Amino acid sequence: MEALFSAGVVLALIFAFLGLGLWVFAGILLVAGLSLYLLLGMDLSRIGTIGVSIAYRYGSAWELAAIPMFIWMGEIIFRTDISNRLFRGLAPFANRIPGRLLHTNILGCTLFAAISGSSAATAATVGKITLAELDARGYDRSLALGSLAGAGSLGLLIPPSIVMIVYGILAEVSISRLFAAGILPGLMIASLYSGYIAVRALLDPSIAPGGGERYTAGDYARAMLDLSPILILMVVVLGSIYTGIATPSEAAAVGVAAAILIAAVTRQMSVALFVETLLGAVRTSCMVCIILIAAAFLSTAMGFLHIPANVASAIGALDLSPFALLFVLSLFYIVLGLFLDGVSIVVMSLPITFPLAIAAGFDPIWFGVYLVIMVEMGQITPPVGFNLFVIQGLTGTPIGKVAQYSLPFFFLMALGVVLLALFPQIVLVLPNLLYG
Repeated sequence: MEALFSAGVVLALIFAFLGLGLWVFAGILLVAGLSLYLLLGMDLSRIGTIGVSIAYRYGSAWELAAIPMFIWMGEIIFRTDISNRLFRGLAPFANRIPGRLLHTNILGCTLFAAISGSSAATAATVGKITLAELDARGYDRSLALGSLAGAGSLGLLIPPSIVMIVYGILAEVSISRLFAAGILPGLMIASLYSGYIAVRALLDPSIAPGGGERYTAGDYARAMLDLSPILILMVVVLGSIYTGIATPSEAAAVGVAAAILIAAVTRQMSVALFVETLLGAVRTSCMVCIILIAAAFLSTAMGFLHIPANVASAIGALDLSPFALLFVLSLFYIVLGLFLDGVSIVVMSLPITFPLAIAAGFDPIWFGVYLVIMVEMGQITPPVGFNLFVIQGLTGTPIGKVAQYSLPFFFLMALGVVLLALFPQIVLVLPNLLYG
């Protein structure tokens, strides 16, 4: 009963502070500190010592260096014409599939995800390019918005991924293996999205008008030229990781250097652009890292209160099968996704769910990919769905409507989770092949 009371107090504090509209990191710090003070009677000096120790440990973690680097690379791409070339490059290839240019959202987000690591950045960058073009050509608006919201979330799954880096640090698993594990599931979910659009287009051709365009071999050659900067960055970043030349943190720095070089060669780099992208990366990186440190403090507080161990014992006492446990955890993560961002979900829940998953026999790499997909689902569920906010800001469409348009893609992600549970080798085959 004491453990249940402690868990109830912590949850009540979380909802209270989040409901007050406090910054996420400030709310988490207050919850952690108050929990230790009220429930354990810990004095303020010791609470402060614990907090400083955690901040130093996570603030000096070398793996975290990848986060600002990948964010900076995304800023450079976002503010140059590298992103604008996406639509021109993808249009000839997408035009041959039922649904035609609607697939540029899926293909564009899949490519951009491979050099971004952020769901919101992927949705914003691809959306500012494709949505106006699709509207001008008379494509179905609801499907255009819904597919962008769903495909934008691939920025978390297809490596490099900021959420995967956070999970790898906290779960103490290889980030390189996690990156390899995310490739096939990311492509699988992208294929589910494109398959859904194609079926919709075959049933109702009016959602994708046109189709009279004829592309020559020269058009395809120019399209590949337009896509070449992003393809080069993909090869540089992912190739350096999987060949063992660089760690994920080092590969992120290599990617930034390559992005700066491409911008310079195309005569877009300037002192003003350099400073603007750097400041944007600093702002976003500070936000992510401070949430990570605050949530690590909360995780430590929950450990002192024995909440994870007691919750694990309570669920373990239910004697659930692995699939039943996975179902319960999925419901848990869907509820968390209604209120929290991806990094917060991972760092706040992992002390509870990771021991349960490992005890049930799930591979830690597989569980990391599963967790990322569950976080992705939270990106398109109101009221705190970051991709929904991004698309609302781009188009002015009410967030409720965007959420409604995104619903089919939410269920497609759920189908993806079922397929990964039934066929875990989809996740594990590449890391096992590359790293043994």
